[in-house]
Amino acid sequence: MGFTPDFLEEIRNRLPVSDVVGRKVRLTRKGREHTGLCPFHNEKTPSFTVNDEKGFYHCFGCGAHGDVINFTLETEGLSFPETVERLAGQAGLEIPKQTPYDQKKAKVKKSLYDVMEAVTHWFESQLVAQAGAEGRSYIKQRGLTKETVKKFRLGFAPNSKNALKEAMLARDEITEEMLIEAGMLIKPDDGAESYDRFRHRIMFPITDRQGRVVAFGGRALSSQAKAKYLNSPETPLFHKGRLLYNLSGARKAAFEKGRLLVAEGYMDVIGLAQAGFPEGVAPLGTAVTEDQIREMWRLTPEPMMCFDGDKAGQRAAIRVVDRSLPLLKPGHSLKFVYLPEGEDPDSYVAGQGANAFENLLSEGKPLALVLWEELISEGDHNTPEQRAGLEQKIARVLNDIQDQKIRGYYENDFGRRLKNLFGGDFVPEINLHDQSFNQQNRENQQKNWDRGFNQKRGFSRGKEEKSIGNLNKTKIGKSNNSSLLDRERLIILTVLEHPWLLEQHEEQFATFEFESEELDKVRNEIIRIASRDSDLEKDRLRHQMLEAGLGQAIEIIFRQGVLTAQNFTGSKSSREETEETWKHSIELFQLAKLEQEIASYGSKDLNEEDYARLQALKEEHSASLKKLTEVSD
Repeated sequence: MGFTPDFLEEIRNRLPVSDVVGRKVRLTRKGREHTGLCPFHNEKTPSFTVNDEKGFYHCFGCGAHGDVINFTLETEGLSFPETVERLAGQAGLEIPKQTPYDQKKAKVKKSLYDVMEAVTHWFESQLVAQAGAEGRSYIKQRGLTKETVKKFRLGFAPNSKNALKEAMLARDEITEEMLIEAGMLIKPDDGAESYDRFRHRIMFPITDRQGRVVAFGGRALSSQAKAKYLNSPETPLFHKGRLLYNLSGARKAAFEKGRLLVAEGYMDVIGLAQAGFPEGVAPLGTAVTEDQIREMWRLTPEPMMCFDGDKAGQRAAIRVVDRSLPLLKPGHSLKFVYLPEGEDPDSYVAGQGANAFENLLSEGKPLALVLWEELISEGDHNTPEQRAGLEQKIARVLNDIQDQKIRGYYENDFGRRLKNLFGGDFVPEINLHDQSFNQQNRENQQKNWDRGFNQKRGFSRGKEEKSIGNLNKTKIGKSNNSSLLDRERLIILTVLEHPWLLEQHEEQFATFEFESEELDKVRNEIIRIASRDSDLEKDRLRHQMLEAGLGQAIEIIFRQGVLTAQNFTGSKSSREETEETWKHSIELFQLAKLEQEIASYGSKDLNEEDYARLQALKEEHSASLKKLTEVSD
């Protein structure tokens, strides 16, 4: 059986050498390395070292040297295929079936690495050429030095649909198909000519663990661009949920300093590195994934998540907490650092300096404290019922922790916190097997919920469901007197009926500023559930909302809602129809927010600045209303 180099490398990347060797040898950590008695010869003084950063073990006594595969081969008496199969199982990988197609694919990947390297060089050359003047101006404005630009290999994509394509196809070894497969060209479905994916942007190369360029992020230089940041699509080389920006660059510094800083964007990482914090990484335009958390833990046991101090930053932190709970293992956790509102790591370190940022890092909160503060942040806890509800909520959340020992420590820790919170002789009893609803109650609430959906959508039990079809944009577009609360309910109800929308719109849904605290609570719970379930279905979402104790809240939303035949897409509508409905609902929501802000000025006397702002709001409102009316007509 043959194994591709990529597959063997993935095993090495997923399994720290110290984990594999530690099952046979008692290791002691000393700085960046582990030491122990060599298993390959008799010794009384340890001369055997393990280095996770470099991915190998070495004995200075007998000269034994190798990686996780070599160690298992030497100590388990297995054949090479048996060794790979065992380690692949420990790494959570399936053994690939090697076919002629796989061999061809491996060769294609090798050639794509060459393509990406050539593209990187070309983007770098464009930045220093005459065409890159605007890019250089932006870089100067951001305060980046030539050394920083060179280190991160920043480049420039000209404002042309064919500049990269023509430059690359002028080389004999690069074809149009290779550029399309690498994500550098877009090939329209209608058969039209392919064209450059990145245009008029500062280019940020994204590398894999070995430092090979596998993708790009592009920052638009035009304020009219539809997307401020644009990333490469998924390709044979690039899987955004598994990599971190600057992973290869931060690895050495993270091991040396014993810490890893996780920021939200490319410029944060680059700004931190220039200020003396080279141990920074960032997710690639998405919420932090389970694979990325595991990758962070390979570098340091307690990465520091650096988030903006606004509501969006706090919500992002909670989503990371939720996603990390099932993954927690002894000695591994997260810390959270909150920037002052309006600041990000790049702006803060540039304005306040490295020492101020270092002080901010020293105030980082452990995961347990962030989770506790989130759990007690909503509602009062004065009555017996409220306190029982809080205990139940804590038990439900802690049940996500898979490691029993860690879960036990959390139960004890949160029990003490509850006692301090409630005071007196209160004795908390967090029981993970206690449920808020017995089976009968859950079934009754599910029936009520289903009946709420059916009645509001215009059909009853026993009759064939009829698809409501498209949102009637004409009626909604002209019913501008509907309240903001109605718009918020419509968004919530649409997601409850079509949770697959979160695949593309989760970030947008998570950052809405809802006026209703109740709807905000429902939204947060939906996000919490979606962060744990990447393939969320409607029925499973309903069930988990009931389990979360929000069944009554949902029923109230239905009774008060605007879920009627003319403003909701039915469950049998196509994905395209539902996407269009979602887009229209968001436009209505934003229109209502504008109306609310305009109304806030009232009839008060305005200074020159307020008057200018009010006029700008009115113009924006007028343009939005005109756009909605045109679409409706």
